[in-house]
Amino acid sequence: MSDRAMHATVDDVAALAGVSTATVSRCLNDPDRVLPATRKKVMEAIRTLNYSPNFGARALASRRTGIIGAVVPTLENAVFAHGIDAFEHALPEGKFALLVASYGYDPQREREQIEALVARGADGLLLVGFDRDPAIYEWLAIRKVPYVLAWACGDAHPYAGFDNVAGIVAMVRLVLDLGHRNISMLSGLTAGNDRARNRLEGARALLAEKGLSFRGVAEVPYGLENGAKAFAELMADRAVTAVVCGNDVLAAGALRAAHRMGLRVPEDVTITGFDDIDIASITFPELTTVRVPHKRMGQEAAALLQQLIDGKSGQSILLPTKIVARGTHAPPPSCRNA
Repeated sequence: MSDRAMHATVDDVAALAGVSTATVSRCLNDPDRVLPATRKKVMEAIRTLNYSPNFGARALASRRTGIIGAVVPTLENAVFAHGIDAFEHALPEGKFALLVASYGYDPQREREQIEALVARGADGLLLVGFDRDPAIYEWLAIRKVPYVLAWACGDAHPYAGFDNVAGIVAMVRLVLDLGHRNISMLSGLTAGNDRARNRLEGARALLAEKGLSFRGVAEVPYGLENGAKAFAELMADRAVTAVVCGNDVLAAGALRAAHRMGLRVPEDVTITGFDDIDIASITFPELTTVRVPHKRMGQEAAALLQQLIDGKSGQSILLPTKIVARGTHAPPPSCRNA
């Protein structure tokens, strides 16, 4: 590497890109104000010269670090990975660096990760769901650290998310309309997880309106084998004709167990999921599920968080879910044979 590349200055970048140093600065600090073609030339020059902006000086001058933190329950779940990927790509190039931390559904670990990111100067945070100690929100407010919540919705905090209750209600209504009355639910763990809890409670509420209740409910940790084992236990009740699952991985595990048990899906039992991650379209049969707007949610969360960081009010956004009807749902045998 040449000495010039190792010690490139903003003047070198400007000269190579054929722009002013002010334009280089705008590309790094406020890229939306620069024409895409110009921004592309500047970023190519930065990469060619291996130019490293003095972020320490910029942070001192602006009282910002350019660091965004995202704290998620796990990166093993593709629903979070897809959302974080969309969120990162929606951040202006060169303006923010994203730091991602996971906490394994442990509330204390989540608090530690939030505090660690703030200690490192995070300008803002992306968090998952609303379900955490109110003291955390108070702590962030005192430190004037803006945040956006995703994968859920509510009135108390800024969010870019969707209604978990509405999503599961639409799915359970589909199952009821097919004629099923002996229904069980395979749920993720609900403690400290408002997404899983809202899905379970929403489904229960709809059944109660119809004078029904679940034949059985299983709450298990996220995982294929956990889903498979719980499904087998639920199906010990021979009357069950449909199992509604709180996420696609548990549903895929249920499908695996059904095949092992010699049950035909959907002829013998209907199985449904929630999220519409990649696995939903490669199971056999392909999974009927609730589609979550991963990509748009990440994009909207990034836009909202930038507004809050810039001192603007910003508006929360509620995104729709939809049923994706594939091959794992059908009327119960009694309706088909009537």
